[in-house]
Amino acid sequence: MLFFLSIKSFHFQSETRFNIDAAPWDLRTFKGRLKYFFWITDPRLCLADDKTLEEAKNLRNLYRLGQEPQGTKLTDVIRAKQLYESAFHPDTGEKQNVFGRMCFQMPGGMAITGVMLSFYRTNTAVVFWQWVNQSFNAVVNYTNRNANSPLTEVQMGTAYCSATVAACFTAIKLKSFLAKQSGPFLQRYVPFAAVAAANCVNIPLMRQNEITKGVDILDENGNKVGISKVAAVKGISQVILSRIIMCAPGMVLLPVIMESLCTKSSWIVRNTWFHAPFQTFGVGCFLLVMVPTACAIFPQLSAIKVATLQKLEPNAYEEIVKATGGQIPYVVYYNKGL
Repeated sequence: MLFFLSIKSFHFQSETRFNIDAAPWDLRTFKGRLKYFFWITDPRLCLADDKTLEEAKNLRNLYRLGQEPQGTKLTDVIRAKQLYESAFHPDTGEKQNVFGRMCFQMPGGMAITGVMLSFYRTNTAVVFWQWVNQSFNAVVNYTNRNANSPLTEVQMGTAYCSATVAACFTAIKLKSFLAKQSGPFLQRYVPFAAVAAANCVNIPLMRQNEITKGVDILDENGNKVGISKVAAVKGISQVILSRIIMCAPGMVLLPVIMESLCTKSSWIVRNTWFHAPFQTFGVGCFLLVMVPTACAIFPQLSAIKVATLQKLEPNAYEEIVKATGGQIPYVVYYNKGL
């Protein structure tokens, strides 16, 4: 989305060329980040085949070297940049699994969440669809992992199993509690509670090496000045909150909408086949907006005050002092991930 509108807002280096490595909008502002993530999470991008993606990568690389084919149009280069940044890992340059790309979050999340909202009445259904959802989340988390902090197969398996158990345990216990304490309406919120609980388990475990070893912290020029565990915890916390916000509107508002429709229309009550496709479509509409919005809430390159590190992480502070020769900056930056 926003592809044709975005061409005018790119920052050009001259009349004919621009910095293809730079973000097309000011990512220091929420508005700029929102436009950027609308651009690279467009669900239509996940339809691009391998040949198209490889051609986009090749054109991008040639343009960086000033060796693009004669007659290449600016729109072709910008399209190549969009395809590349939607499908290739920013650290390794490897092509990502299509199911783990952020542009697949809307169709993938729409299908799974729609089913979870529709089939929540039996424990069997709850366990099965929470397992499907956590399998999808595991693919997303692995695909968007920090390449500088790789996980072993055992660590990935532990994260996957722990998140699945947490989601199923939360869902079943909450469902049992609400069945005794309230009516069926509140039971519609069981899937959201389970998803939120699983995110609080899955993401930290999938990124546990960042917590134990720390992440690189950079000065304003992108130079590494140290490693920080505090920055890692802060970044992972932001990602957890973003993921919960991403799914919240659809999973919180749709139960209200369905309850209202069921009280006003006997046709909807009788035709239960309509519930699943309606809720799935509704989730898709919410995710179309919420995926880029949630990604844009916090800057990808987040800042942390050096004074905070001095107080909470003296070792990281000492590294900054040595790396900067005593010219200590007010803030340093780190990649929070997605």
